[in-house]
Amino acid sequence: MTLSNGMPGPTSRHFVSQRLRLHYVDWGNPDAPPLLLVHGGRDHCRNWDWVADALRHDWHVICPDLRGHGDSQWSPDGNYAMSSYIYDLDQLVHQQGLAPVTIIAHSLGGNICLRYSGIYPEKVRKLVAIEGLGPSPKAIAERGTKTIGERMRQWVEEQRKLSGRLPRRYPTIEDAFKRMQEENTHLSAAQARHLTQQGVNQNEDGTYSWKFDNYVRTWPPYDMSYEDIELLWAQITCPTLLVYGKESWASNPEKDGRLKHFKGAKVVEFDHAGHWVHHDRLKDFVDVAREFIK
Repeated sequence: MTLSNGMPGPTSRHFVSQRLRLHYVDWGNPDAPPLLLVHGGRDHCRNWDWVADALRHDWHVICPDLRGHGDSQWSPDGNYAMSSYIYDLDQLVHQQGLAPVTIIAHSLGGNICLRYSGIYPEKVRKLVAIEGLGPSPKAIAERGTKTIGERMRQWVEEQRKLSGRLPRRYPTIEDAFKRMQEENTHLSAAQARHLTQQGVNQNEDGTYSWKFDNYVRTWPPYDMSYEDIELLWAQITCPTLLVYGKESWASNPEKDGRLKHFKGAKVVEFDHAGHWVHHDRLKDFVDVAREFIK
C-alpha cells in the first residue's frame, strides 16, 4: 500500500499478558491523543492500515493483534475466552498509559471493546464499534433453547475436530489472495492483496497458511449471561457510534431493539457495505469516524 506523504509504516512492538507475548503496531506521533484500532476474528492488526494512515496525523494510532491472531502468540490450551481478550486489552491500555483512550473496533474486537467500556467507563473517551454487538436477539433466543450440557457436548466435539484440523496450506500466495477475494467481494484487488500479504506466514515447505489459530473459530460453551452483557452496555458513559453495513448479515441494533440498552449510542448504516464497512466504504467511514472522535 502507498502511505501518505511517503511516511514510514508502523513499528512492531510487543507486550505480555497472561504469559503470552502479544503483538501490536504503533503508527508513531506519540504526543497526539491515543487511538486504539481493534480488529475482528480471524483477522489481524494490519487490516486497519488504510484507516490508520488516514488518522495518524491527528492521533497516536496503536493496532493490537488479538491473542491467537496475526503475530501474537496462540493460547497454549486452545481456549479463547472473552475474559482473556478483555484482560489483554486492559493490559495494553494499562502498560502504555493510554487511558482515557479512543477506540475504533470491528466485529469480535467491537464485542470486546463494548464490554470493556462498560467495565471501565472511565478509561474510554469515545468508541466506534463496527458490527460489534454479537449475535442478534433471534440467534440468542435459539441458543437459549440448548441446555449447558448440550452446549458443553457441542463444544467438546468442536474442539476435538479442531485438534485434528491442520492449518490450510495454499500452494502460492496467489491462491490465498483468491480466497481473500472470495471472503469479501467488496474488496478491491489491491486491498485483498495487501490483507493477504499481511495475513499469511510461509511454511517450511514453501506453502502459505493464515496466521490465526484454528481454535479461535469456536465460541466458549459459557460466557457472560446476555443480561450481564446488556448491563455492561448500559454502564458505558462515553459517546458511542454503532456502525453497520446494509449488505451485511449482522442485525442492526436500531431495528432489533438492542439500542435501548445504551445511554447515548447512535447507529449509522452504510449503503453498499457488508461486514467490513471500513474496507467497503473506506473514505466515507473515515470521514464519519474522524468527525465523531475529534
